[in-house]
Amino acid sequence: MKYIVSIDQSTAGTKGLVWDNQGTLLSRIDIPHRQITNEKGWVSHDLKEIYVNSIKAVKLALEKAGIGPDEVAGIGISNQRETAAAWDRKSGEPICDAVVWQCGRAADLVRELGASGFAAQVREITGLTLSPYFSGAKFAWILKNSPQARVSQEKGSLCCGTIDSWLIFAFTNGLCFKTDYSNASRTQLLDLDALCWSKPLVEAFGLRPENLPEICHSDSFFGETTLEGLFNKAVPIHGVLGDSHAALFANRCLEPYSAKATYGTGSSVMMNAGKARPKSGEGIVTSLAWGMKGSVDYVLEGNINYTGAVIKWLVEDMELISSPKEAPVLAASVEDNGGVYVVPAFSGLGAPWFRDSVRAAIVGLNRGSRKAHLVRAAEECICYQIRDVVEVMNASIPQPLKTLRLDGGPTRDIFLMQFQADILGMEVQISGTEELSGAGAAFCAGIGLGIATEEELFSQKSVTVMHPSMDQGKRESLYQGWKRAIAGVASI
Repeated sequence: MKYIVSIDQSTAGTKGLVWDNQGTLLSRIDIPHRQITNEKGWVSHDLKEIYVNSIKAVKLALEKAGIGPDEVAGIGISNQRETAAAWDRKSGEPICDAVVWQCGRAADLVRELGASGFAAQVREITGLTLSPYFSGAKFAWILKNSPQARVSQEKGSLCCGTIDSWLIFAFTNGLCFKTDYSNASRTQLLDLDALCWSKPLVEAFGLRPENLPEICHSDSFFGETTLEGLFNKAVPIHGVLGDSHAALFANRCLEPYSAKATYGTGSSVMMNAGKARPKSGEGIVTSLAWGMKGSVDYVLEGNINYTGAVIKWLVEDMELISSPKEAPVLAASVEDNGGVYVVPAFSGLGAPWFRDSVRAAIVGLNRGSRKAHLVRAAEECICYQIRDVVEVMNASIPQPLKTLRLDGGPTRDIFLMQFQADILGMEVQISGTEELSGAGAAFCAGIGLGIATEEELFSQKSVTVMHPSMDQGKRESLYQGWKRAIAGVASI
């Protein structure tokens, strides 16, 4: 039996995962990396730290599984998506720390472009809303603020890519500078119809075509690596997907109008829209799900900046609870939120609002408010934000969703999952496998390598189904309270 290794490089850390060719997870290793922040709210990551952690995570995961390096058939990579990396092709050294997807430091640059009437062109070409959230504006910010980036560009050696491109480049010792369709579609530089980099947009953001990676199908060959001698012979990288796209694949959302929500630091609500580019409503965007078997699938998507990170904020910054496990217990200890709503716009509001200037607020506090109400409000705000996106998504398709498939660490929070079903008013299916992003990359690699089939891999998937139990009147009253909180904060 040959085994597959997947690297799930996420916002909070890097996971090394080992799978057999039946889709069974054999081991998992998590290695966190530093969240580099400053007083302006900027968020950065150390690219070399991520590279070192990726190799270490694979090594430790193989040891934990008792699998020898020579038994590994291939590698899959799933990654945090819009995070922008820049490095020098000749030296292989990063130009600066990566600008994380959450970071809104390119907001002024985006406002300047928007004032020139650029937003409509971006939407038409890329399917995305002009926003500092996406990679293109972050690359432009790096070029504007880093003299080293400009020098590298003049020398013809500047590389700008998402985290998958950085890892592929570093793993292959600079031989391969590639990305896949899913990641490319999140840069705000891809022409969704022509399926190539858009020359007008590349130039508008101050880039040159040679700065950007080769775009490949997600199940193609991305190069080979020994991971600095971990493998005696070079192992192929044969599956690359943005983390949310990988989770969509592992959730088996392979048919049009099947959808999932991934809970992590932030959340992606994503729907498979089929082989033709769909029209999307205001507040959600169109991207590519993946390129596989010679064709691409499109998706509708809404991205939320802060979901699981809200609970982390309660633990690490507010110090209201000592562990995320306390959140559902405290939330359930009160009958309702007591009129309290948390609007977690720590770096602006994502989909469907796209208001990068708005900041977080706690709304509705009164003398009777207790810690439990605030914790409950923090839990609930995750679910309200998911519904916001689903509402817009439903308006873009022939008939409303009947089921939403859920994955990610926070899905182990039963209070959260029941409230999600209640506030949506629909069935939710919770994946029995927590590591859906890593699974999607591994499954893609296994199929691409020809050592596994979709039927074999997906036969292991189990789900827990939860149904709404909340009264319709209460559901809508709570949701209207949330919309009033959003309206109040957005008007400040």
